[in-house]
Parts: sequence; structure tokens; C-alpha cells
Amino acid sequence: MTKHVKIFDTTLRDGEQAPGFSMSSGQKLAMAEALEGLGVDIIEAGFAAASPGDFEAIKTIAETVKDSTICSLARCNEGDIRASGEAIKPAQSGRIHTFIATSPLHREYKLKMSKDEIVRRAIEGVELCRQYTDDVEFSAEDAIRTERDYLKRVVEAAIKAGATTINIPDTVGYTTPEEIQNLFEFLTTEIEGADKAVFSAHCHDDLGLAVANSLAAIRGGARQVECALNGIGERAGNCATEEVVMALNTRKDFFGLSTGIKTEGLYGASKLLATLTGNPVPRNKAIVGKNAFAHESGIHQHGVLANRETYEIMKPEDVGVSTDNLVLGKHSGRAALKNRASKLGFEMSDNQLQSVFVAFKQLADAKKEVFDADLEALILGEAVGTQGPWEIKSLYVSAGSDENRHPLATVRLQHEDGREQEQVSAASGPMNAVFDAISHITDKPMKLEHFSVNSVSGGEDAMAEATVRVTTEFESYQGRGASTDTVLAGAKAYLDVINRIERRAVRQSSIAAQH
Repeated sequence: MTKHVKIFDTTLRDGEQAPGFSMSSGQKLAMAEALEGLGVDIIEAGFAAASPGDFEAIKTIAETVKDSTICSLARCNEGDIRASGEAIKPAQSGRIHTFIATSPLHREYKLKMSKDEIVRRAIEGVELCRQYTDDVEFSAEDAIRTERDYLKRVVEAAIKAGATTINIPDTVGYTTPEEIQNLFEFLTTEIEGADKAVFSAHCHDDLGLAVANSLAAIRGGARQVECALNGIGERAGNCATEEVVMALNTRKDFFGLSTGIKTEGLYGASKLLATLTGNPVPRNKAIVGKNAFAHESGIHQHGVLANRETYEIMKPEDVGVSTDNLVLGKHSGRAALKNRASKLGFEMSDNQLQSVFVAFKQLADAKKEVFDADLEALILGEAVGTQGPWEIKSLYVSAGSDENRHPLATVRLQHEDGREQEQVSAASGPMNAVFDAISHITDKPMKLEHFSVNSVSGGEDAMAEATVRVTTEFESYQGRGASTDTVLAGAKAYLDVINRIERRAVRQSSIAAQH
């Protein structure tokens, strides 16, 4: 059996469809290029039949990405499969991932189908996929809660019909490591035609076992693992790409297996995803969290100073975390900026470099020293595409403890169509006043669910990174903003949400007009 484990990254499908993690087509493309740079084997770019927007995003990624296989999800029905086939058509390497539920609960309550009908649908689905590509993946949804003899029957039928990858999803995060390892040992040895397919694990994290279960499945014979950066995904999320990759990499002595992932790019890709979605990575997150390589305990600090291996099983550099915090200043040039960005894991085009350089010079004028974390914030701000349609032209806030006067915010915004509007709002707090003024100008009433500000770097002139989570009548959105002024950072984060909403509305109108 091969010693290579394929990484099937579903950040852009299972991850992106989770509430609060949606991305625009341009942002999905930026993330897909980052995944390609990591060396991901298969990128599940979306669900082509879900919407015209998803179809176009998959097609654009298929046209652009060359070094990874581009995959679209499809239910076992003709409409879904044909949409996926058309979406991946431009790809140098394309895959269709088709699925149907097999567990008793799903058969009775969701599909209302007999066992024979599901097998027939699975065969027909795989055969139709084969009309578009030889690379067909079949998933038995809720496989973990499916009777073992029936799962065997469905999988054998799918392989016979032409499926080259068989995915066994723990759809509801229910299994345990021992259970799933035993299941994969059974499937990879007892299934007729098992040698003709790669077996894959797709584990959810409802019980906090997604990574452990995926690694156990690999021990049982799985040679593909389905995962998402930062562990994002439906409900509690998916198996985290960076965690399963570094587990295999760090414990080669135990697993004896490897992936093709360029691990030095993991931190940069994680930060990019967090910025694109407006969802920051928890400080204690394994591999890519801010505390992953931090040591505060005196005992730990003493040990690390003596020998890093006393408390570190990985080097920060292994995942792209720089320990060389080079300081840039207002006299630094483009070459120094580009070189530092490259060391931080960001390769910028000439246009991106110019845009970031302008922002860097402005920041350098406001700060005496620009640290790596400041630079990351500037580069990621450019990647998010925080431009338009609205931008802040001016902002002034008054606040204090005088109980007879409310905090006031005077905000002036400019739209890309040239119009400018100003609003003065009073509220119980300065940020509430700012948010109210922005909502009034843009005519976007929203409910603020969460607002936080974190220091990006140290010092009295440190960059602040603000995140907001808001809800409209129908959806939840995340936004991000960065500035040396905490109030301005919060205003940028709130406006980022509004710009996301407006850009999405424009995109949907354009797609509808084309169809």
C-alpha cells in the first residue's frame, strides 16, 4: 500500500458553506491559489449546483489552478452531476465527488428510499460522472451509522461502476478512533475491488475527535483525508488540514506516511483564510494559533532557552511562523518589503506590492517601527479586497464620562460612484455611535453580535485588528479592519461587512442577468 496520503481540502466547500464563513468568488480564488501553493492534492472548490455563483467560482478556479485537482460536489442526480461536469471542464485535472446517504435514519426520513433504490442511484450517478472525468469520488453519506453489510454492498457497487475514490464520512462526528480504524481495516481488505480505489476519511468535529478519527482511519488503510484549514466547516467543523498534516509529518516514526504539503506555508494560508472570512484563529489553536509556540511558564521558558526540544516538538519555522522579527521603517524600500513578505510566506504580484508599499509607507509615518505582525496585517488587508464600494473619508468621535452628554460620531463615507455622505450619530458608546452612523449612510440596519479589538504588535503605537460579527434579517457576516487607531479599526471592520453585502448583491445580480 502506498506510503503517500492525499490531502483533499474542502475549505472552499464544506468550510465555506458554514454560517459566517462565506467568501466572494475572488476571495475563493485567492484561497484556492494559496491551497495550490501548499501542495494540496485535491481542492474541493464548491457545490456547482448550489448556485450560479458557486458554479462560476468553481469554473474560474478550474481555469486558474494547474497543480491541484479541482473537484466539485454533486448529489447522485443528473442535474447536480452535469453542473459539476461543466464547472470542472476547464481544469487540467478535474474530479466529481458524488454522494448519497446510506444510513437507516437517512434512508427512512430524508431520502424515503429503499436499499435497492439507493444502490441503483449510486451506480447511475457514478456512471454519469464517468462521462465527464475518469476521476470519480463516491461518498456514502452517514457511512459511520450505516449497517456494515449494506455499506459493503454500496461501496462494491460504486467501485464496479467506476469510482476511483471511496469516501467514508463521519457526517455527524459520531465515531471514535478505535471504531473507525476497525471499519477501514474491514473495508480495505474485505471489499471486492478494494485494490482499484483509494479509501478516504471525512470526519466532523462534533465530539472534538475529527483529527484523531482521521489519523485512526489512516492507520486502518485510508490514503486520502478530507479536511479544511483552521478546521472550519458545518457545525463544529472538519478535521483541520494543518493538524492532520503536522501530525503525520512530526510522527513519521509512528505513522510511516507522508503528504506532499509544503508545511512552511501553513501559517500564511491559515492567516489568509481567517482574514478572508473575518473569523480569527483562536490563540490556543494547535499549529497556527498565536500561543502555539509561546511559553510563559518560568519552567517552560528555562527549558526552551536551554534547548527548544524540551517543550517544542515542532520548529515554528516548520509551519511558517517566523522567529526573526525584522524591523522595517520609513526608509525601507520595495525590495526590503518584498523580501520580508516572502519570508513571512506571502508572494506578492507587482500590483499587490505597490498597493501594500503605499500602505506600508503610511504606517511607517505613523509608527517608528513596523514589525512582522504589522506587515502581515497590511498584506492580508490587501488580500481581503477591502476596497469599495464604500470607503471612510473621515471619522471623528467624542467620548467621555459626562453623564449629561452622549458620545458622538461624525462619519463621512464615499461610494465608488462618487457620492459622499456624512452622518452625525449619538449613542451609549463611541463605537455604537460609529456603527449607527455607518448603517444610516449605507442604509444597512444590522444587529451587532460581537465586537473585539486585538493588538497586532507591541508598543503604544501598535496596530489594532478589529473583528465584528453582525446579523441581518437573513444571514450572519464577519468583518475585519486594521489601523493604529482602535476606533478606526472598528469602523473599517463594520464597513467591511457592508461592503461584503453590497459586493455579493452586485455579483448575484450580474449572474442572474447572465442566466
